[in-house]
Amino acid sequence: MNTLKIKSIEKITHDVLQIKTNKPSGLEFEPGQATELFLNKEGWKEEGRPFTFTSLPEDKDLEFVIKTYPDHDGVTEQLLDLEEGDELLQNEVFGNIYFRGEGTFIAGGAGLTPMLAIIRDRYKHGKNENNKLIFSNKTKKDIILKEELEKMLGDQFVNILSQEDTDEYPHGHIDKEFLKDHILKLDQKFYVCGPPPMIDSVVEDLKNIGIDDNNIILED
Repeated sequence: MNTLKIKSIEKITHDVLQIKTNKPSGLEFEPGQATELFLNKEGWKEEGRPFTFTSLPEDKDLEFVIKTYPDHDGVTEQLLDLEEGDELLQNEVFGNIYFRGEGTFIAGGAGLTPMLAIIRDRYKHGKNENNKLIFSNKTKKDIILKEELEKMLGDQFVNILSQEDTDEYPHGHIDKEFLKDHILKLDQKFYVCGPPPMIDSVVEDLKNIGIDDNNIILED
């Protein structure tokens, strides 16, 4: 178990925190992978939760982008009270979502985080091929790091909002018709992460439009 000291903590949307900490020596992970974090304070040291590294393996610090749920009375609510200098405990690295080839990333809300790390890595190393991100959120204010994603992906960054009707973005859910409109090539990788009901419906729709099981990458 590593101890991580918080170097900075800030809100980047109304309910999403960006936390930066020191990076323990010898820590290795692939962009897209996650770890288990615990609060280093009484009563919370046994309450581990999985969070994705949104920093890159070569960065000198770690970064986590974490959606908080203040009404859940849980770990993410506690994170809202943390300050610079507070500590987290970090367990082993795991995760099935890492880069397996060019493709389409399909994310719902905080399911963006593994994809964010992969897209940052591809962009930084000049390898952002023809990857596309389809990002579903409730409202426009929920879109995490919108400007950075636009810079990295340009018109390959596709948004859809389920609870807000705007002139800027499509309204609704990622369904079969929406996928058919935005997927031009069936033989590519599809990385899917988000709330379990969304994952289930997206995977079913992908299979229905002819995507091979082996090309659909989910968290274990």
